[in-house]
Amino acid sequence: MNPKAWSRSQKVAGLTTLAAMLLAFVLDNSPAEEWYGLVHHLPVMVRVGTFAIDKPLILWINDGLMVFFFLLIALELKREILEGQLSTARSIATPAFAALGGMAAPALIYTAFNAGDPVAMRGWAIPTATDTVLALTVLVLLGTRVPTSLKVFLTALAIFDDLGAILVIALFYTERLATPSLVMAAFGIAALIGLNVFKVTRTAAYVVVGVFLWIAVLKSGVHATLAGVAIGLAIPMKVTQNGQPFSPLRETEHQLYPWVALGIVPVFAFFNSGIVLSVSTANALVSPASLGIVLGLLVGKQLGIFGAVWLAVRSGVAKLPEGTNWWQVYGVALVAGIGFTMSLFIAGLAFSDPAVFRSARLSVVVGSLFSAVIGAAVLWCAGRKKSGVSAKREEPFP
Repeated sequence: MNPKAWSRSQKVAGLTTLAAMLLAFVLDNSPAEEWYGLVHHLPVMVRVGTFAIDKPLILWINDGLMVFFFLLIALELKREILEGQLSTARSIATPAFAALGGMAAPALIYTAFNAGDPVAMRGWAIPTATDTVLALTVLVLLGTRVPTSLKVFLTALAIFDDLGAILVIALFYTERLATPSLVMAAFGIAALIGLNVFKVTRTAAYVVVGVFLWIAVLKSGVHATLAGVAIGLAIPMKVTQNGQPFSPLRETEHQLYPWVALGIVPVFAFFNSGIVLSVSTANALVSPASLGIVLGLLVGKQLGIFGAVWLAVRSGVAKLPEGTNWWQVYGVALVAGIGFTMSLFIAGLAFSDPAVFRSARLSVVVGSLFSAVIGAAVLWCAGRKKSGVSAKREEPFP
């Protein structure tokens, strides 16, 4: 995909997700609130003989549709490690340190507000995530004021951030494990490895094994969306087909991206961002959990990312993205506080109490909104300064 088409697709994807979020907000604060809630909890059952999966629609979206979101993340991660921005130690250093700091600082801020409350502490990972689509949309909307290298840096940072979120979900948000289902999941993963080893490119093979793996993981207690990660990592990067080199991974990623960015993520946003405005909702923003989420996203992300990059650069381990200055890195650190999709996803895993989840959901929206607005303002001003001054002279930080 050429840069112009990539920018256009990012912009459309981000604006579509934003529109879905706003529509959910309007419906949940209008006479259509009852309809929104009815669709939200609509029971859906799939039965094959005596085997059945019976869940409300919202769980089919969060446990089912979002598998494709995680599949796309895995494809992108594998491609970047094998051939892209993360294929060398030097290219990995800066975004890796940034992602590590950007996850640690928000978690520490959240913990500072909620230590001692075991229920609230289940949400410690909520402010650690960055929404790749919306964060990149902010940079794309700023146009030429943001250099391409800065967009590449944020993309790489977001990839590491997504990897961290996947590990967090697997390690800390797994329910009681069911051994028989885990054994079946292991057979599914072994089958995927076999497909990879033998360079199988037929989509149907991965679909059949993928459905089996998803059901096994769903019943095992491990979160079902992690099946998408296993499927993505199993798809071969390169094969020879009809005497010509072919990349099943790139082809799958290319075909899957518009469905995920323009369909699945907006649908997830629509069903997970409905917030009823009321006095109790507003009061919930001053609870320790809500303050931990808002300040984790707004303050923790910028401190963690900027601080980690500054230490890495000053120690000689990493370098600034080419053609950028410290103010632009700081602006990106702020924008990375947009934690919408993954933060809402983790909040749903962390809090089973609807009232607590609603509070967390509002906090994610507030923290993400402030991060987007302030980050965009910093990048706008940094872009104006850079147009007339060299990058070297623009570095005001020691």
